[in-house]
Order: sequence, then C-alpha cells, then structure tokens
Amino acid sequence: MRAFVLLLLLGLVASSAVAVVLSRHHHRAGFIELSRLEKERDELNIEFGRLQIEQATWSEPNRIEQVAVTKLGMKFPEGAEVVVVQP
Repeated sequence: MRAFVLLLLLGLVASSAVAVVLSRHHHRAGFIELSRLEKERDELNIEFGRLQIEQATWSEPNRIEQVAVTKLGMKFPEGAEVVVVQP
C-alpha cells in the first residue's frame, strides 16, 4: 500500500512538473508573439506618420494650383467668362 501511495505521489509530481513546463512554454510563445506584434505595430505607426506627411505635402493648396496650371492647363476665368446664374 505504501508503495502505491509513493508511486501515486511520484506520478502527481511528474504531472505537475510537465504542466509547469508546458505552461512556461505557452507563456514564452505568447510573449514572442506579443513582441512580434508590437514591432509590427511600431513599424505601421512609422509608415502611417510618413503617409500623413506625404498626404500633407501633396494636398497643399500651392501644389494643387501648380499641378492644375501646368499639367491640366487650368486658369482662373476672366471677368467676361464669369456667368452668374440666379434662380
């Protein structure tokens, strides 16, 4: 009987040790995934900042006017070209 209890306790201790090892493995795997995702988040934040700067540069009124005049041949209408429509 004593040997059975001893074997039972030994089995429980071994099971507990395996559970601890598995738990630590899952924790480490989760931490590695978290670190990877945080790095990806940081890279995306940097890219977003760059895109915001680029958007601000391309949408400046002077830039839009320059493109409208040079590439599209647009100009402000002369006084005689303006027609006022009244309801």
